[in-house]
Amino acid sequence: MTDRFFPGLWRLHVLTDRTMSRGRSHLQVAEAAIEGGADVLQFRDKEASGGRLYQEALQLRKLTRDARIPFIVNDRLDIALAVDADGVHVGQSDLPASVVRRILAPGKFLGVSVVTVEEAIRAEKDGADYLGVGPVFEARGTKPDTVLPLGVDCIARIRRHCRIPIVAIGGINADNARRVREAGADAAAVISAIVSADDISHATRQLKRLLEGTGQSGGEIVHGASGADPDRR
Repeated sequence: MTDRFFPGLWRLHVLTDRTMSRGRSHLQVAEAAIEGGADVLQFRDKEASGGRLYQEALQLRKLTRDARIPFIVNDRLDIALAVDADGVHVGQSDLPASVVRRILAPGKFLGVSVVTVEEAIRAEKDGADYLGVGPVFEARGTKPDTVLPLGVDCIARIRRHCRIPIVAIGGINADNARRVREAGADAAAVISAIVSADDISHATRQLKRLLEGTGQSGGEIVHGASGADPDRR
């Protein structure tokens, strides 16, 4: 297994979203994001039927396997299992993380969305491989039912209590990506700033550089933040 499959070394998760992609398919978005250097592809579709999700996920599974990058399915454990995805990401209203962990095969990744320190501690105890923390910034354009922005302080609070990698999510773009890394996040999960971009590959490449600490934001060189143990699985 290569370093690409160690969550602590991931920097940029790209989430597909048909409602934000300006008419481009999940596959088209994924191809461009991979070309731009996405570390992880997460398949997200809140509206499609199970049958359509399965067919779309099969295409993405082949693409990511050929590209040798991790493929995560958002929310739908059944779809993740059906296409042999590398993992699944669940929220607080989905199946409990402890149950998902028991169902997933050994070596598969489990991501869990958290807002509070208590949720983060429980997710780590229940077997999560990484935490999705947020929304850090305003994100109600992609998640209308989400809570108000938590700010970067939520990352620092959770970082003090948890060892597993933190993936910041919610309104992250080229103007603020530096801040989530400085606050202690290992990576960022991005939807609209990439999926809605005119040039998806370019937007991906720009954010990847910022998160790796080699890009510029607001005229400043970005320095990487501390991360968790990359072998923590």
